[in-house]
Amino acid sequence: MPERPRSPVKAYRNPGFLNSKDARALRILAEYLEPKSRFERHRVDDTIVFMGSARVKSREQAEAELRTAEAGGAGLDRAHMALKMSAYYEAARELALRLTRWSKELDPDERRFVVCTGGGPGIMEAANRGAAEARGMNVGLTISIPVAEFDNPYVTRELAFHFHYFFMRKFWFAYLAKAVIVFPGGFGTLDELFELLTLVQTRKMRKPMPIVLFGTEYWRQVIDFDALVRHGTINAPDVELMHRTDSVDDAYDWIVRQLAEYALGQPGPML
Repeated sequence: MPERPRSPVKAYRNPGFLNSKDARALRILAEYLEPKSRFERHRVDDTIVFMGSARVKSREQAEAELRTAEAGGAGLDRAHMALKMSAYYEAARELALRLTRWSKELDPDERRFVVCTGGGPGIMEAANRGAAEARGMNVGLTISIPVAEFDNPYVTRELAFHFHYFFMRKFWFAYLAKAVIVFPGGFGTLDELFELLTLVQTRKMRKPMPIVLFGTEYWRQVIDFDALVRHGTINAPDVELMHRTDSVDDAYDWIVRQLAEYALGQPGPML
């Protein structure tokens, strides 16, 4: 008997087409429309973005690794540095907790200033963890990269996103953000920071964007902004696009003042 002809496949159900270069525009559009739909469904109006290294460990993890290194007599320098850097994990956790508690008191109907991270470990986990400990919804914008799987259990399940395109992920970082807090980090953190600074400097981003650089010693060693001014590659006022601090109290007070004035239309602090 002749073989029965197969039913034709609809284009939007054809994985061969959807994963082809010809459908790239559809995949990009999907990474805009699907998150937009979820944010609207869960009434997330805006975010406070936390950025920083995925390699920073919590204090308890860093202390455990130091004990292991001391017992084995190897890797002590690395373990001591990990313990020092863990202070940033704890600071991000505390700051996210306090900002979430503050934001939950603003509007019973809308979710304002929701903590948002890249959804990974390290500083990202710390901020999601702090928000979760304050019983607040929080966002994780993960990216598909060829690294070992990680588990950040603190991201709100309904607001856990997974992107293929870095530029679409960074769009969602910037689009909903009303403030950004940048902790010590590597290439990815620097990339995200400088893209935001470029958008603000060139006025492509017209909304007020408070940016905190947390960890003055780290940022002073890693980026010499004053050298950029001396060499004439940025203007002196460009350095003032960032608020630098080592204090959770100062970061919290400054961000709340900025949001109260520019995002809520309320003069003065709401502490």
